[in-house]
Amino acid sequence: MRLMASINKVILIGNLGRDPEVRYTANGAAVCSLRLATTRNWKDRNSGERMEETEWHSVVLYDRLAEIAGEYLKKGRSCYIEGRLKTRKWQDKDGHDRYTTEIVADSMQLLGGRDSMGGGDEAGSSYGGGYGGGAEAAPSRPARPAVARPAPAMAAPAPVARPASAPKPATSFDDMDDDIPF
Repeated sequence: MRLMASINKVILIGNLGRDPEVRYTANGAAVCSLRLATTRNWKDRNSGERMEETEWHSVVLYDRLAEIAGEYLKKGRSCYIEGRLKTRKWQDKDGHDRYTTEIVADSMQLLGGRDSMGGGDEAGSSYGGGYGGGAEAAPSRPARPAVARPAPAMAAPAPVARPASAPKPATSFDDMDDDIPF
């Protein structure tokens, strides 16, 4: 029997419907639960009327990623979530089996500027680090969006600062080098 490859990947960009809920397990690990809304807009073919459909997603984050989400995410805030689907079985108070499908996030990016949190950076938030799996804020890079990833088992090396004379990265296709070998 030949096994086929499989993928369980979810990517969402949406807004929080309420403040995240952070709790801690008996061994001290952080767990954060949040509800993320995604909205689809389209025009009805028959009536020409604008239609809208909102889908609510349950998202769970663990460890340092959970702590970052609890600290920086607030109701209404936009964020990017990447993770996988997981279905849990549990029993209600009457003993009936229930199932919950949720997204277990492995990365998160805060979207929007600090003004959506009360600050004043319009390009993107620097909260959450994201350099080499670290999770510390990077105030010296305010224009770079944050990417928070779970901390690795070992401490990640600090990011290397680029020398002032280094060339600027390409900002459009016209600026890119086209000496691609294939």
